[in-house]
Amino acid sequence: MRAARFSRFGGPEVLEIAELDEPHPGPGQIRVSVRAVGINPIDWKLRSGLMGGDLPRRTGIEAAGVVDELGEGVRGVAVGDAVFGPTVGGAAAQLALLAHWAKVPRSLDFVGAAALPVAAETAARMLDLVGVAEGQTVVVNGASGSVGLATVQLARERGARVIGTASPSNHELLRSFGAEPTAYGEGLLERVRALAPGGVDAGLDAAGGGALPALVQLTGSPDRVVTIADFQGAAQTGARSTGGPGEPRAWHILPEVARLIDAGRFRLPIARTFPLERIADAHRLSEGGHPGGKLVLTVG
Repeated sequence: MRAARFSRFGGPEVLEIAELDEPHPGPGQIRVSVRAVGINPIDWKLRSGLMGGDLPRRTGIEAAGVVDELGEGVRGVAVGDAVFGPTVGGAAAQLALLAHWAKVPRSLDFVGAAALPVAAETAARMLDLVGVAEGQTVVVNGASGSVGLATVQLARERGARVIGTASPSNHELLRSFGAEPTAYGEGLLERVRALAPGGVDAGLDAAGGGALPALVQLTGSPDRVVTIADFQGAAQTGARSTGGPGEPRAWHILPEVARLIDAGRFRLPIARTFPLERIADAHRLSEGGHPGGKLVLTVG
């Protein structure tokens, strides 16, 4: 099968399309014929060597495709079903293994489905860690990115009021997703206090940029703040950080997100698609920051 991999750390140019042996599912796993693959910042961070690891290495975390082989003990899914989820061993390939999945929503195509798993899981994990619930006020720092928008929507589904930070050019986007926008950066504490004089119940940081001290002050406790983007700031402020290796993941959210999509209550913008053979271009755009939505590879 054709698959993207890298045999040395470096820039996007180290990515290559190679012929590799087909994988087969183990117990509790399924194999899919991949149709689309989501691109995430973790992909280029791994490729560049920022996180170490063995070489050569395949790439890609999330995919959507058609089930073509079932592992031992698998129930509730059949060969021919369209599914999406996180992959085991690499998504950017003609075939991929999944240990967690949900069926692709009827109203969504494979490209849209491949964009969902990482953003939805990360958002649900942050919300679960601080116990966001109905009637609370939540600040989402970096609310206009894929994880931020997923967090806004899932928090709203829980009945929370959401204040989201973004550049002024994205404020209308945040309003369309049900968040109250404000600018990030210096003065964040005062701006949010003006919007929520009654206080803030949770701070969720999806972008870093030094927002943690303000979020801790707004919530009154570092236990009410969680970040996926500023591990150094978390150590300094006592805020929680999440996303490390071996940490439990919130893949339980995938069927719920599929249901919300078919109900018209969840969506993630797609910025661009690239064929698998242009994965280096997709990495380059992702690494440049602010692609304007999710980047997705299509696999023929």
